[in-house]
Amino acid sequence: MTIPIAWQPDPEAQARARLTEFLKQCGEPDFDSLYRRSIADVEWFTAELLKFLAVTFDPPYEKLLDLSRGVEWARWCVGGGLNISRTCLADKDPAQTAVAWEGEEGASRAWSYRALRVMVKKCAAGLRDIGVAKGDAVGVHLPMMPETVAVMLAVARVGGVAVPLFTGYGPAALAERLNDVGAVCVFTANAFPRRGRVIGSKASLDEALARCPSVRHAVVVTRLEGTAAPMTEGRDLSWEALCERGSDSHIEPTSAEDPLLIVYTSGTTGRPKGIVHSHCGFPLKAAADMAFGFDVGWRTRIGWVTDIGWMMGPWLIYGSLLLGGTMALFDGAADYPHPARIWAFADRQNLAVLGVSPTLIRALEAHGEEWAQHHSLESLKYFGSTGEPWTPDAWWWLFGRAGHGRIPVMNYSGGTEIAGGILCNNPLLPIIPCGFSAPCLGMAADVVNEQGESVRGEVGELVIRKPWLGMARGFHGDPERYLDTYWRTFPGVWRHGDFARIDDAGHWFIEGRSDDTIQVAGKRVGPAEVESVVSSHPLVREAAAVAVPDDMKGQAIAVFVVAREGAGPDLEEELKELVARELGKPLRPSVVKRVSGVPKTRNGKIMRRLVRAAWLGEPQGDVTALEDPALLEEIGGLRNR
Repeated sequence: MTIPIAWQPDPEAQARARLTEFLKQCGEPDFDSLYRRSIADVEWFTAELLKFLAVTFDPPYEKLLDLSRGVEWARWCVGGGLNISRTCLADKDPAQTAVAWEGEEGASRAWSYRALRVMVKKCAAGLRDIGVAKGDAVGVHLPMMPETVAVMLAVARVGGVAVPLFTGYGPAALAERLNDVGAVCVFTANAFPRRGRVIGSKASLDEALARCPSVRHAVVVTRLEGTAAPMTEGRDLSWEALCERGSDSHIEPTSAEDPLLIVYTSGTTGRPKGIVHSHCGFPLKAAADMAFGFDVGWRTRIGWVTDIGWMMGPWLIYGSLLLGGTMALFDGAADYPHPARIWAFADRQNLAVLGVSPTLIRALEAHGEEWAQHHSLESLKYFGSTGEPWTPDAWWWLFGRAGHGRIPVMNYSGGTEIAGGILCNNPLLPIIPCGFSAPCLGMAADVVNEQGESVRGEVGELVIRKPWLGMARGFHGDPERYLDTYWRTFPGVWRHGDFARIDDAGHWFIEGRSDDTIQVAGKRVGPAEVESVVSSHPLVREAAAVAVPDDMKGQAIAVFVVAREGAGPDLEEELKELVARELGKPLRPSVVKRVSGVPKTRNGKIMRRLVRAAWLGEPQGDVTALEDPALLEEIGGLRNR
């Protein structure tokens, strides 16, 4: 099947692109040539990237890549001194806006690079004064706001390790993560608004800290004026009190491979995984992807709908600062108090890049396209998209309706463990709906069968065959689980856990998590493929497809759908027939059930394994990352109806 090209790059824009600038630096004629060289010689590519980003080491590194412990434990820039907080703020125009911010209730602020530098120094002085030292873990339980940026840089400045935490976490989830890293300090907000309600984040943290003996201090940032937050004497202090303790210009010497971040991802079984990232890893991979995939450079204004607890929060902070851009932070529900809110934000902030998720776009699509027509989006050059696979209807709505066929969708897929993307569209290549033009530079991506052999034109496991700068430095305190998760299925090759497909034209597609595999009578299919067909029905808003046991076929397909208004009693049978017609009769779902919502994480990923466990009445494991755990009870309750 021939996939239509939805967007072609403009030659003038191509000539000005950061990626073209990098091509010229490397002496390569086109993207394909540069990509092939970047994976053939990852050390050469990384050295060129460090030059492009103007990263300096003090002292200089002795060896760029050390594989003496095996590819699983690759070390980069060995012996080099690097504290990324210095690089983020060095050589920037002091008067330029570094951080622009809007809150759900309409409040707004902006900090210049000069103001950010001042606040980072004050916060660092306060952290040192309360005893936070090199190697100490510091929780960051804050909404996306200017102070959050200052905290992330100040923790790095004193040599600490930042632990970003979702603002929506309850006490148990907070306590588990803070205890896992032995955090000595945590930042939180007094409260924040969501859809007009006041969320008491400090109250949740207080309950968590009753179980966290290592935490000596909690710093409270006022996000909502006039909302009181109880303060525990001897432990709690305000942001103002912390920052009144002086201004410290000292930057703690750290090595390039010292830990910078521990970012948690949740599994469906066992405890959450704390992904360890270094000073030379996560930030530089973020900046590379932001420059080459989204054309961010000096003064570029980029916004992303995210939370600090999702990797895209730190990604936005480090990437934009390293590139000399301006980050625009939005704290609130992106469709509240009206469905045009996020488009208004893009216009007011004069954004060149706006990052969204397919889940958000499906929600906005349900309100009707007229809301997207209220704002010109004249400054917008690119939509960014990550978090989950697209359905065609939602993709075309964003590109064709909201973006008027003018603004390309830079699809971007990777993960917390990657520090960014494996696959990404870019300004030099044509774009197809829902897919990817190419892997990111330096990412030796491939699709393999169960024997680890490369395949084309069929669904297989997404793998990475060579190390890259941003790769995880393991799971905190659990090296064996890290090896089991990523490295032992295909020895020496990173198995990412996604199903992917490369078509005959070289286009890439993500087909869902490989541990969500559906195999019916020997035919294997990715759940996203089933969901895409189901969601093409005009009366279906979204869907989740999972494998369930079947006595005859081994596995069958169960689909849980959110129906649109007007859906009649025959919808379930219509959907079964639709899947059979589009994918083949053997893949006709055995179960189709209507639900009020699909269980998703707070960053919009459908949790299919939890859907399956709820339907089958199996143990669900960790559910703390879910936006609405009550949906699992609803699914479980449908089993006997």
